[in-house]
Amino acid sequence: MKWSELCIHTTNEAIEPISNILHETGASGLVIEDPIDLVKEHSTAFGEIFELNPEEYPEEGVYIKAYLPVNSFLGETVEEIKQAINNLLLYDIDLGRNQISLSEVNEEEWSTAWKKYYKPVKISKQITIIPTWEEYTPVDTDEVIIELDPGMAFGTGTHPTTVLSIQALEQFMKSGDTVIDVGSGSGVLSIASALLGASHVHAYDLDDAAVKSTILNAKLNKMEKKISVKQNNLLDHIAIEADIIVSNILAEIIVRFVDDAWNNLKPGGYFITSGIIQNKKQMVKDRLEQQGFQIIQMNEMEDWISIVAQKL
Repeated sequence: MKWSELCIHTTNEAIEPISNILHETGASGLVIEDPIDLVKEHSTAFGEIFELNPEEYPEEGVYIKAYLPVNSFLGETVEEIKQAINNLLLYDIDLGRNQISLSEVNEEEWSTAWKKYYKPVKISKQITIIPTWEEYTPVDTDEVIIELDPGMAFGTGTHPTTVLSIQALEQFMKSGDTVIDVGSGSGVLSIASALLGASHVHAYDLDDAAVKSTILNAKLNKMEKKISVKQNNLLDHIAIEADIIVSNILAEIIVRFVDDAWNNLKPGGYFITSGIIQNKKQMVKDRLEQQGFQIIQMNEMEDWISIVAQKL
């Protein structure tokens, strides 16, 4: 089979919504080339991920690459993707250059070459994420290993928004807590919660691909008995007494279900939100406080913000 590589030159802010668009249109083997990756691990406490070639990275912005089968519908699919990306401007998402290019590759090249981008990486004090094909020996006795299949959907869990979410879960979650994961994606936050001691995790995502990915990765990590996965729009019609709600999605989406998050949290419970860019931080903070939440913590990584709010 012949495949086309679709390369989108955009911004860091647009990575998650564009990635979701690509997966919804059937793209495979998503790769994100962010020049920040060339230097960021040298300055953190968690060690270097892998060696990268600077020549493959843009001088500014990011490349998002996905692979589409070459068939009679390719042109229509590309146009659909372009339109969906342009529609993100309605949500004030900076698309940067927003340049899209298409090149042909053969199946053998893309099905193996993209794996070089994914190696084991320790993203917090306890948690290390490894792709399914990599062998890894834990360095510390209390190290928690999450095994992911990045080829399914939504990346490897090493994006700053995910890291911030997991670090907050480590800090605020107690053994035996009930957790809700809104917008589960690959399921990495659900799996992290279960491995860190949650009694049960309720994972929701509107995207069927994300639901399947969460189910698969939960099984890979032998956490399927602790994680219930359901296709659902945010917290619509959900009534659960949770100790923690975690959501790593766009700021514009977070503010839509703050009231439902409040209603599903026990008194004293925490609402962990991530996926927030700098210029949307105040919007989310204001909405949380308007609902009655107390802001406990705000953290930042590479221009991304996470907010931990408590229901008092």
